[in-house]
Amino acid sequence: MKSMEIFNDHFQNYKVYGIPKAQLIIADPPYNLGKNAYASNPAWYKDGDNKNGESELAGKEFFDTDKNFKPAEFMHFCSKMLVKEPKEKGKSPCMILFCGFEQQFEYIELARKYGLNNYINLVFRKDFSAQVLKANMKVVGNCEYGLILYRDKLPKFNNGGRMIFNCFDWVRDSSTPKVHPTQKPVPLLERLIEIFTDKGDVVIDPCCGSGSTLLAAAQMGRRAYGFEIKKEFYKAAKEQVLSRVQMSMFSEW
Repeated sequence: MKSMEIFNDHFQNYKVYGIPKAQLIIADPPYNLGKNAYASNPAWYKDGDNKNGESELAGKEFFDTDKNFKPAEFMHFCSKMLVKEPKEKGKSPCMILFCGFEQQFEYIELARKYGLNNYINLVFRKDFSAQVLKANMKVVGNCEYGLILYRDKLPKFNNGGRMIFNCFDWVRDSSTPKVHPTQKPVPLLERLIEIFTDKGDVVIDPCCGSGSTLLAAAQMGRRAYGFEIKKEFYKAAKEQVLSRVQMSMFSEW
């Protein structure tokens, strides 16, 4: 099997491809924003300025799969894709989930139903805000939120015995082509992968969009597999993002 591969399929079908189970799952599932996807984004307006009136993206969804996403079903399959918890300490798998602030509480409860009994909150701090500054919006959001979900034993931590703060800087990514509206920066993903996995470990992204998680994992010497149901994103990820990985990464493991 290749050490990195993206599949144009639903994550529910992961068994068909015979991929190994993951030490780390990184996922940014749909937020079910519906027609409000661009509501706090400058793209709602022409040229990002509310003085110019609404753009063609106003009242539009990011993608049609957003409204049909089922979080419980997603958590069920993710729990099955993680390796079993080993007997020894410091080797357990985990899942990192990007989500909206209010979604954290729903996912914490869902995770417990599928054996992921513990969590650590994450905050990703940006030096910019995507929110449109309106007359009634003087305080704008500059953070994204997430969760580390794990079963019973603490997950693998690679930080030389030092503490890891739960607030991460959102490092801008100027080198990776932007092919997806919710694409995560490769430097941030590399840092997360470095902490929670060793070289040769498996990383899976069940909603991989741009493929940036797979790119980050491959560049860190991890095996990486992802699923993207939308053909246009799958094609863009494969041709524009994952093509940046040296061809040697695609050799048999």
